[in-house]
Amino acid sequence: MKNITILWVDDEIELLLPHVMFLNDRGYEVLTCSNGADALVRLENTEPDIILLDENMPGISGLETLTRIKTLKPSIPVVMITKSEEENLMEDAIGSKIADYLIKPVNPKQILLSIKKNTEQKKLVSERTTTAYQSDFLNITNLINNARTYDDWVEVYQKLVFWELELEKINDSGMFDILQSQHLEANQNFSKFVRKNYLEWFRGNGDKPLLSPAVVKEKVAPYLSKGEKVFFIVIDNLRLDQWKTLYPAISDFLKIEKEEVYCSILPTVTQYARNALFAGLMPLGIRKLYPNLWEGNDEDEINNQYEEDLMRMQLSRLGLDTRFVYEKINNQKTGLRVLDNVSNYADNQLVVLVYNFVDILSHARTEVETVRELATDEAAYRTLTLSWFKHSYLYELLKAISSTKCKIIITTDHGSVKVSNPIKVVGDRTTTVNLRYKQGKNLGYNAREVFEIKDPQLAQLPRFNLSTSYIFANSADFMAYPNNYNHYVSYYKNTFQHGGISLEEMIVPLAVLSSAGG
Repeated sequence: MKNITILWVDDEIELLLPHVMFLNDRGYEVLTCSNGADALVRLENTEPDIILLDENMPGISGLETLTRIKTLKPSIPVVMITKSEEENLMEDAIGSKIADYLIKPVNPKQILLSIKKNTEQKKLVSERTTTAYQSDFLNITNLINNARTYDDWVEVYQKLVFWELELEKINDSGMFDILQSQHLEANQNFSKFVRKNYLEWFRGNGDKPLLSPAVVKEKVAPYLSKGEKVFFIVIDNLRLDQWKTLYPAISDFLKIEKEEVYCSILPTVTQYARNALFAGLMPLGIRKLYPNLWEGNDEDEINNQYEEDLMRMQLSRLGLDTRFVYEKINNQKTGLRVLDNVSNYADNQLVVLVYNFVDILSHARTEVETVRELATDEAAYRTLTLSWFKHSYLYELLKAISSTKCKIIITTDHGSVKVSNPIKVVGDRTTTVNLRYKQGKNLGYNAREVFEIKDPQLAQLPRFNLSTSYIFANSADFMAYPNNYNHYVSYYKNTFQHGGISLEEMIVPLAVLSSAGG
């Protein structure tokens, strides 16, 4: 590892030689200049790791030198050293993006600490993060092997998401690969858990989690019953790791009161999961009670055109005479209209907003080569989602309503998983085209590779004819037809899909927020 190089600029540099020797003894290379002009000349041919800059020097002042350094070498951290504690001086220095400042007289340990903080922090954080994950590795492995309940799996997934975000910061590919292997093992075991227990949940047996149809009743209605105003925001296809990435962007003006998860129903697709969310009913119940509001059997946006009606009827069944407004945002134009009209929602106790961008992004990553190149992996996918969010009308809307007295509930209908392993499935023209689940009457598949539900009513799913069955892909699998198999596999491999069984698709975020100042 190369020695850290320091450029120290001070008009009394001769008096600081003991400090320079102290740093040299600890392996640092210290270059010195007695004025700003010489320092700027030195920087034309030198790339120090950090600059120590005296504020009060004859000729070019420290602040002016700082401004020129930031123009010439903007990425080099600068530590300002000053005799003055005047507030305006510090504000000017901080506004010029100094990394740190020290008040004279300084002692060697102060300087050493500032240097370490600004040059070795990343290395120290990386070492500590790696060590901490290594210590937690066996614990996570034991949790995966011993998980018996849904809550156990929530704990496993939350730990995996935590370490994925932590290791992403230090860019340690070796540790990240180990974590990915552990994540894959967890998904494989979680799939076995779901296959064993999912139908039992509908028989009233087992440890039934909070499922899509119960979310409004359990998490939204209690606030409405108390007369509180609620913004219920559903971001389609939002994963837990994406939510964890988005929240820091709004943490200055919104605080989390509760951060939870719930379990999306199967199939983890919009038609089924989001309709169940708004209806407060499983898909079979929707089709029986409101047959005119359940269209066809394909996953298509047209099959979610009745969400407002389903929400109204659910509120009525819950005994809530709640005045509400519903908006679905599919594009920037609609997002701007909703933002502009936010003040007009004051007469409504409940505002329901559905944002489809993340789902659109997921599909675009599959179909658009440019987007596919931008979101090459999980980390890039999160970054792309965060970039959208920071520049979206949703972000501006959250900022606008943060000053109002209300609860903001942000959730989703399902997540998505990066698929990598193709499995062969045969179907006729009536079979759904989704890669993570199939529904049809003439399905050909290897029963060991999928979760099959031959009697859909057992999972409270609609049957469209007497021989309708459902099959679901597990973990990172995706379903490919034998016809043109190689092309199909190469096109869809390493894309983000939803509809099947995985931690990412089924364990999804739900957060209750309020004003950070309230």
